[in-house]
Amino acid sequence: MAEDGRRHESLADPEWPVVESETEYETPWYTGGYDLVEQPDGSTNRYYWAELATAVVVVAVEDGQLLFVEQYRPTVRETQLELPAGIVEEGESYTAAAARELREETGFDPAGTSVLQDLWCSTGLLRHRRAYVFAEGLTPVEPELDENEFLSVRSVPVEEALSVARESPTNDATVEGVLLAREEGLL
Repeated sequence: MAEDGRRHESLADPEWPVVESETEYETPWYTGGYDLVEQPDGSTNRYYWAELATAVVVVAVEDGQLLFVEQYRPTVRETQLELPAGIVEEGESYTAAAARELREETGFDPAGTSVLQDLWCSTGLLRHRRAYVFAEGLTPVEPELDENEFLSVRSVPVEEALSVARESPTNDATVEGVLLAREEGLL
């Protein structure tokens, strides 16, 4: 298991007995395996999982504009317009991770951040927590892209944010982040 704050070592106690838990492979990006679980009828079944890093998605607004990043995603072979996002490092809060990722990816430092929601994602397969963080009061700084980040920053008027976020190709984190911020009256 990674010691970098990226794994979910504090899973709840199981309601169904776990007979065996097996990690079958580990990569720098995720761990995969299964739990052999005793089901309510007494039978057992393997439930496969992939464990990903805890992540943050940043909804950053300044002067009536929502910040997006445009980047190519090799996994789906498409360029996507997305909300800034990244991994929560060991010992970091969601808000600190969001502020760091926003600075690194967009070159803006937020004066204030607040958690809109944190949740489990794709629970039929993944062990992956994601938090959505609202950021405001943005000050320009020098971006610090990771070696595998090739992206450009785009601003969209907040009144167009939902329709832009829903344009194909899109992803769950972007649509969910915009919807949460809109529901909270922030867009």
